[in-house]
Amino acid sequence: MGFIAETGTGHVLVMDGAPDAAKPENGGQNLAPRPMETVLAGTGGCTAYDVVLILKRGRHDVRGCSVKLTSERAPADPKVFTKIHMHFTVTGRDLPAAAVERAIAMSHEKYCSATIMLGKTAEITTSFELLAA
Repeated sequence: MGFIAETGTGHVLVMDGAPDAAKPENGGQNLAPRPMETVLAGTGGCTAYDVVLILKRGRHDVRGCSVKLTSERAPADPKVFTKIHMHFTVTGRDLPAAAVERAIAMSHEKYCSATIMLGKTAEITTSFELLAA
């Protein structure tokens, strides 16, 4: 149940499944992220990229951005995401909270393809904190 994906840009991504104690031949070896974990991680990267770019274009002195995603999935197949919460930690100098809030909203409403796509099945919520650089 291990897979290697080659992206359109030529990069390689390794994925694996969870071990299955009842039927070991059906499970993975837990050697890499699950495919749905990579979907969630990609979504976090997509929106963090947007937030930083929007703040920089607004001439804000942003020094870093991380986002922690927590999620819930449907109990039955297809086990789509039903809830996703994104908590951003944005580091910079004299960053106005309103600018960060606006950047997050713009990412989710207009720019982040992954967030907008997942928003079709999941309730997406956000929060953020600012850290001085």
